[in-house]
Amino acid sequence: MAGRMIWLYRLLYLPGLALVLPYYLFRMWRRGGYSKDFQHRFGLHRQLPEPTAGRQRIWIQAVSVGEVLAVRTIVDALHSIGSFEIVLTTTTSTGYREARKHYNNKVLSVGIFPLDFWIFSRAAWRRIRPDVILLTESELWPEHLHQARQGRTPAFLINARMSDKSFQRYRKVKWLVGRILQKFEGIYPASESDKVRLQELGAPERRLFVYGSIKLDTPTPKAINGADSESLLKSLGFDAHQGTKPIIILGSSTWPGEELALIRIVERLIASGLDCRLLLVPRHAERGSEIARILVQHPSAWHQRSAGPVPENAIVIHLADTTGELGRFTRIADIAFIGKSLQPNQGGQSPVDAAGLGVPILFGPEMNNFRDLARALVESGAAREVDNEVGLGDEIARLARDSALRNEMSSNGRQWHQRNQGSSQRIAESIAEKLKN
Repeated sequence: MAGRMIWLYRLLYLPGLALVLPYYLFRMWRRGGYSKDFQHRFGLHRQLPEPTAGRQRIWIQAVSVGEVLAVRTIVDALHSIGSFEIVLTTTTSTGYREARKHYNNKVLSVGIFPLDFWIFSRAAWRRIRPDVILLTESELWPEHLHQARQGRTPAFLINARMSDKSFQRYRKVKWLVGRILQKFEGIYPASESDKVRLQELGAPERRLFVYGSIKLDTPTPKAINGADSESLLKSLGFDAHQGTKPIIILGSSTWPGEELALIRIVERLIASGLDCRLLLVPRHAERGSEIARILVQHPSAWHQRSAGPVPENAIVIHLADTTGELGRFTRIADIAFIGKSLQPNQGGQSPVDAAGLGVPILFGPEMNNFRDLARALVESGAAREVDNEVGLGDEIARLARDSALRNEMSSNGRQWHQRNQGSSQRIAESIAEKLKN
C-alpha cells in the first residue's frame, strides 16, 4: 500500500506543480533573490563527505525566515548534548539569506530545500547523506519522508503547529495525512491544542510530546535606552519634541488593509494633540511601493526606508520596507500591533519578540496561527485583543495616554516570556535519547 501511495503522489506531483507554478514564479519575481543557488531546488546541492566518525548528521528543514531563526536554539541545544553535525535547508529566498547570515559557523552546510519530487529529492539525499531529518511546524513532504523511510533514517517533526487553515485542509485527506504522520519517530507539538489536532489527523499518541514552542527560546534583541535609543529614533526621523520622546506605535509584520488602519488612527491621535509616530514594518518588504501609494494620499510627513537616509525635517510615519530589521525596531516601540490579525487577513504573525522586549501588544481577532500564544498573552495581561479598526484606535489611544498601564503590560510580557522558555533544550534531549535506542 505504501509503495502504491508514493507512486500515486509522484504521478500527481508534476501536474500539480504545473498548476501552481505561475503563482510561485510571480512571487519569486516580486521578492527577488531566488537566483542564488537555484540549482538546489533540483537537488543539486554541494556533495558532502560521509558523516564524521562518531557523529550523526542531522538535516533540518526550516521553511522561511521565522523558522530559520527559531531553529537556532535547537541547533545550539543539539551541539551542547551530543556529537552532531547539522545541515540546514530552507525554502524561501529570504529564509536562505538569513540562514547564510546566521549559520555559517554553526552548521556543516546551508542550502535550499529541493522540490518534493522523486528525482530531485533523491539527488539531494545522495549529496547530503543525513542520518536523521527534522521538519518544522506543518511541513509534511511525502517524498522527503519516503526517502527517509527507504534509508531507515529517523524523522522528527518539531514545533508542530496546525493552524485552522492547515487543519481544515488536512482533514479533507485525513487518511493520507495519518499515514504521513505515522512515519515520524517523534512529533513535538507547539501546544496542547496542536497535539489534539495532530492526534485527530492520525498521529500516534505515543509519539506526541508537548514541550512548548521553540519560538519562545529565540533570543530577543537586547533592549536599548538612553543614547542608543535616541540615535535610532533620530535615524528614523522621529526626533523628540521639546526633549520628550514621542509615543512610538509599531505596525509589526502588517498585511494589506492594516497599514491604512494604522495611518488613520495615528493621524486622529495627532489631531487630538497626542505626540506619536508610526513605524510600519510590513511582513513582505516588496509591498513597499504599494504602501507608499497609500501614504502619498495622506498629509502626514513620511519616509520610505528603502529610499535612503531620512530627510532633515522630522517625519510622522516611517515605512520600513526592508528585511530583517523588525527585532531592532521593536526595541524602541511603546505599543505594538501584530499584523495579519485584522479581517480580512487571517492567521496572525508572531507576538513573541514584542512580549520578550516588554512592548504592550495589540492584535485583531484572527490570530489563528498563534491561538494559544495569543490567549496566554491576553490572560497574563501582556496583550489585548481588538475587534476592528475602531477598537484598535481606542486601545492605542488608551495605552498612549496611560504610561502606568503600558508599564504593567510590559512587565507582564517579560514575565510570561521568561516562564515559557526552555522547550528547545527539552526537545533536543528527547531526540538525542531516542537516537540512542
